[in-house]
Amino acid sequence: MLEIFLRLTVSEYIKQLQSFEEYSFSIEEVIKNASKDSIAVKRELSRLVEKKEILNIRKGFYLIIPPRYATSEKLPIQLYSEKLFKYLDRKYYVGLYSAAKIHGASHQQSQRDYLIIETPKLNSIKKKSFDIEFFTSGAWPKRNIEIKKSDAGGYKISSPALTFIDLIHHHTKIGGLNRMLASLEELTEEIQEIDITALTSWYPHKSTLQRAGFLLEELNGKNTLSDIIHEKLQQQPYFPVLLSPKKTQKPGSVDNKWKVDINLQLESDL
Repeated sequence: MLEIFLRLTVSEYIKQLQSFEEYSFSIEEVIKNASKDSIAVKRELSRLVEKKEILNIRKGFYLIIPPRYATSEKLPIQLYSEKLFKYLDRKYYVGLYSAAKIHGASHQQSQRDYLIIETPKLNSIKKKSFDIEFFTSGAWPKRNIEIKKSDAGGYKISSPALTFIDLIHHHTKIGGLNRMLASLEELTEEIQEIDITALTSWYPHKSTLQRAGFLLEELNGKNTLSDIIHEKLQQQPYFPVLLSPKKTQKPGSVDNKWKVDINLQLESDL
């Protein structure tokens, strides 16, 4: 491929990338393959940024904005997430509401993109129409990360089960349980037994598993998915937790098998 790009101008190189359904590139990539020196390349990139043909989303990393995305000035996250994190040399997966939407649980229409990354934390990206929030995971998933295909190639995304439990785990930071309840309900239709079984084999946050099991039962009644979680919980002692954690509140007495203190009235708008 490199031979194809030799002696191209910056604009020609970018057009060539688009012909291969690539929507992003690093400045090192351009300098290596374009015919101009680094100073001229940076000058040309600045000109293309001004013309809104490309966007510098991270230092040294650019997105190509083709005509079909020119109006919104935004690319779907799956078109560039894999290449961005190869550039950053970090683990990642598309998660939370972004993953829920891709899995068909699109009730919650969020303009923000969500990515789960390994520590250390990255600052959020807010540039023009791009609003990307990063959540870190201290215990990186051993399973439940899927590879899906986009026009630009493969990208990593949380499975329906991992998406479900990540939403619950981070719910206090992304609008609360009631905001996501319809999305959680839609996700239950996508979760397979093998998916939830794989999740319980490694997932470290027992309190989140309790909340997830309780919500699965509330949303779908008694089912094998919640049974799988309950069987896992019974292997070791577990203690009362609040359905929605609050710093000023401790769980009281509970009368359900999940030991979840229901301190929130659930209201879905589905």
